Amino acid sequence: MKFSRQTTLRSQATVTGVGVHSGSSVNLTIGPASADAGFIFVRAGCDGYDRELRANHHSVIATDFATVLGDREGPLVSTAEHVLAALRGMGVDNAIIEVDGPEVPIMDGSAAAFVSAIDQAGVVSLSAPRRFIQVLKPVQVVMGDSLGELRPYSAGFRAEVEINFKNPLIGLQKYTLELSPEGFRREVARARTFGFMSDTARLWSAGFALGASFENSVVFDEDRLLNPEGLRYSDECARHKVLDAVGDLALAGLPLLGAYRSVRGGHKLNHAVLTALMADRSAWRVVEADTVRRPRTHAEAVGGMVGGRVAPAYGPEMS
Repeated sequence: MKFSRQTTLRSQATVTGVGVHSGSSVNLTIGPASADAGFIFVRAGCDGYDRELRANHHSVIATDFATVLGDREGPLVSTAEHVLAALRGMGVDNAIIEVDGPEVPIMDGSAAAFVSAIDQAGVVSLSAPRRFIQVLKPVQVVMGDSLGELRPYSAGFRAEVEINFKNPLIGLQKYTLELSPEGFRREVARARTFGFMSDTARLWSAGFALGASFENSVVFDEDRLLNPEGLRYSDECARHKVLDAVGDLALAGLPLLGAYRSVRGGHKLNHAVLTALMADRSAWRVVEADTVRRPRTHAEAVGGMVGGRVAPAYGPEMS
């Protein structure tokens, strides 16, 4: 396989679960897509017909409790971030994601089930060269006491996340990931979404978290972790925020060459920083992986590590 080429899935794989907010049963199938297709969501049987959209930063219509994608007809699918994180984290460039409900199933609250589905389907290379969005200068967004920034980084994609909660069981946590399939699988794919019992009544009254449970969320009260099995990582909350960032930034449409820093952030901040980057046409360009290059490891190539030079494909003014 030439890892300077775009990738897709060899076949289809299906997972079934419940939506964390709707509580409804959902089937999700990931499958092959052509070169340059990106990530395409298809909502089966929505309003009597199939709706589809190409997932990018323009298709985000809400970020309050999850990343919600939609178009002029309204919402198409919610909680898209975990499957997007799995696809980007495992080095998949193009895929069709079919869902038969209003949101992606939460599974166990992490991206592990989607990584397993990708393993089942298999990843194959296409003939088209892989393209990247290269960050050329820092772009920063401040929202109250939250800060997000994308800056140039030549070695691939790096996510640096810092969270700070008053809850003593979480407190201040920091985690940094150099994105590669091996690193994503080992370090963040199993990190689960988390929340607080004190927020439950408010979320339920607003129509959210109807499918949340100890099987798909890490739940804290004021001084206890309520999940009997405990944490998967001592800093699982920070790692899950990294997972979310990888998924939200997959909405750039192409793998990013840059470093992302988030302080006290979430879906809203992730989307705001990506939108700010794409709005500044001098802050990025699209580049192609150079096809004549030293042999690279699977981690370097599939995970977005260019491992050497990249050849400019075109500048922002031509995109």
